[in-house]
Amino acid sequence: MAYGKKAPKSSAAFQKLKADLSAGTPGCAYIFYGEESYLREYYLGDLRKKLIPPGFEEFNYHRLEGKDLTVQSLAEMAEAMPMMTERTLIVVTDFDIFKLNEEQRAKLIAFLEDVPPYACVVFVYDTVEYKPNKTMKKLCKAITDYVETVEFRAADSSDLVAWIARRFKALGKEIDRQTAEYLIFTCGGLMTGLVPEIAKIGAYAKGKAITQKDIDAVADPVLSAEVFKLSDAVLQGNYDLAASILGDLLKMQTEPIMILAALGSQLRRIYTARLAIDSGHDKYWLMELWDMKSDYPAKLLLSAARRTTADWCADAVKMCQTLDRRMKSEKGIDSVGELKLLLVRLGARRK
Repeated sequence: MAYGKKAPKSSAAFQKLKADLSAGTPGCAYIFYGEESYLREYYLGDLRKKLIPPGFEEFNYHRLEGKDLTVQSLAEMAEAMPMMTERTLIVVTDFDIFKLNEEQRAKLIAFLEDVPPYACVVFVYDTVEYKPNKTMKKLCKAITDYVETVEFRAADSSDLVAWIARRFKALGKEIDRQTAEYLIFTCGGLMTGLVPEIAKIGAYAKGKAITQKDIDAVADPVLSAEVFKLSDAVLQGNYDLAASILGDLLKMQTEPIMILAALGSQLRRIYTARLAIDSGHDKYWLMELWDMKSDYPAKLLLSAARRTTADWCADAVKMCQTLDRRMKSEKGIDSVGELKLLLVRLGARRK
């Protein structure tokens, strides 16, 4: 949680879901959404275990796809009585309730107001983004009154570090906090992406203790981590290294416009870190500004910013913005060549 901020409503809904599952009293209607699909699937599985005894899934557990689904079909399934258990579970995936026509919305509102007490309906937003339309006041009110809306977001740093340690322990390995934070920085903060990386690293590592070298040897870095190394090489005046990192990104078929966007974002963060240093702010100010879940990336930003000036950062951000506009507007532009030229220009401004 960000420093000094009240827990968001979505976090309270997540805690209530955990409490309801622990007490064995799940609600009748949920909306599950958010970027952390690992946690979402975990709690869907837990909900299924709590409601449906083994061997009775065929009669009491139903999965529906949102495409072409009607509220009438959903309601009919929800009204079917459970067999040899107290509740049924219906999981509806990618049913965009805010894109229903007026007739279907009215029927959905009526359904939500009267979901059978023996049914549990979960609307899962997977490939479809959950975007409430506040102009649909009656539907929004029905959701507020009758549905638990649970967002599955990336875990806080302390929880994620502890989870990583448990995953490695199950593989017979150990990892300290600093190395776990390096893993998060390198591979991202989503459990969904970390699970296969932990398996690879655990299988590769020869010693009991996981090291940064083990991570570097086999982990697939996220774009933000590679771009940080790229910007760091520029700040060190090491154009050869910067060009090599750029080449690796291009070999992985990363679109030049995506690399530029990530580089521009990283340079803006370094700029704010430089401003923080110049104005006497600390790492906690940066963490609040960028909604960081740990101080690890904040310390890296401050370290990078100490090697440059606010003027250089401002010029670098403007150069990225200019190239971004050109890439999006000019036909036939050599995006790869322009990216390489940008690195040369950034390096030249450092001298």
